[in-house]
Amino acid sequence: MAAWFSRKLLKDVVLKRIVSRPLHGSRCYSSVAENVSKITHSSKKGRLLTGATLGLVIASGAYVSTVDEATFCGWLFSATKLVNPFFALLDPEVAHRLAVSAAARGWVPREKRPDPSILGLEVWGRKFSNPVGLAAGFDKNAEAVEGLLGLGFGFVEVGSVTPVPQDGNPKPRIFRLRTEGAIINRCGFNSEGIVAVAKRLGAQHGKRKLDETSSASNSSSDEVKHGGKAGPGILGVNLGKNKTSEDAGADYVQGVHTLSQYADYLVINVSSPNTPGLRMLQGRKQLKDLVKKVQAARDEMQWGEEGPPPLLVKIAPDLSKEDLEDIAAVALALRLDGLIISNTTVSRPEAVSGNPVAAETGGLSGKPLFDLSTNILKEMYILTRGKIPLIGCGGIASGEDAYKKVRAGATLVQLYTGFAYGGPALIPQIKAELAERLERDGFKSILDAVGVDC
Repeated sequence: MAAWFSRKLLKDVVLKRIVSRPLHGSRCYSSVAENVSKITHSSKKGRLLTGATLGLVIASGAYVSTVDEATFCGWLFSATKLVNPFFALLDPEVAHRLAVSAAARGWVPREKRPDPSILGLEVWGRKFSNPVGLAAGFDKNAEAVEGLLGLGFGFVEVGSVTPVPQDGNPKPRIFRLRTEGAIINRCGFNSEGIVAVAKRLGAQHGKRKLDETSSASNSSSDEVKHGGKAGPGILGVNLGKNKTSEDAGADYVQGVHTLSQYADYLVINVSSPNTPGLRMLQGRKQLKDLVKKVQAARDEMQWGEEGPPPLLVKIAPDLSKEDLEDIAAVALALRLDGLIISNTTVSRPEAVSGNPVAAETGGLSGKPLFDLSTNILKEMYILTRGKIPLIGCGGIASGEDAYKKVRAGATLVQLYTGFAYGGPALIPQIKAELAERLERDGFKSILDAVGVDC
């Protein structure tokens, strides 16, 4: 995963040292010239170097100060591609840690360009500027919500969050299959716990409210506003259970009571392959009992006009037809707000069978998961008769991939492994390609394309 310098760092340095000072008699230019000249004054080559250095600095300052915002923003996103190869040399978990830290500190590009209008949609009464989100697992502890939303995602999902802090499985636990565009992980819900996450989300929520109050006088009352409780995009909170917990329902209820006030939607994760016994909760009776308990916990809380956050369930791609039918029946009977399809797979598709890393235990994500997860997505759209919003997740690495998920029944889509390999530049690329395909095929809105292949 790449870490990236922000526009603020680059522009501030150049502008403060160059553009804000007058060209003639500038102390900045004089200092640069004097320092370079002291080293090279005795040679013609040195004088040429001095002139070239000053020319480059002046030209850079002129470019930064005169280029329009959209062009500069596009340049910054494209520039992040230069850093990706260096991070490929790092241990996967170290690279991931650095990427989260970079986003948390604002050392990433910030999307200033508006999303194509054809990508805008409303789901659960929430307005999304685009349907492209970041899946749970990247920002497990809600450290970088603002930075990640600023990248241009329509929504970001944090977690999975467990009630009690836990380290997860022993390292190494993340493995790249770079040639196949895949990753295997067996992290096992490593989490700082709900208290730490609640503190971060509470601070973020307060900041959002303050920003809304200060900007209210400058906005027209009929203006369409995208975003949710944490920033310009929608925030989801993915809930998990502790490995040693004997009462899964109590763990999820605790997560709801502590974190739901900061979430635009909640997710019950019963599909990670790295927590023993977790996937057994996808059985018809177990899932029904769990969802009813979590819904009751959510609904007994005090809510304002917008009501409680929608409740979704994230399922595995390794399910039989009977399993899918049971889940669909529970979702319809209990009026579940949505399903995320899907988590990682314990299977090893033919595309990765020749890679020795494929023998590692854990869940496989990335391109080899695309067909499997998309087929499950289509099946679930048919079983639920299109009545429940579905989030398509698994193997998306292009706008074409996202478009296929939408046509297979996804109202929203999520990235993770594609983002890990492609970095921030992938986000505007996917949105542009998705918009182009919708327009090419004559759709007026992305919602018009949902499920058309079913």
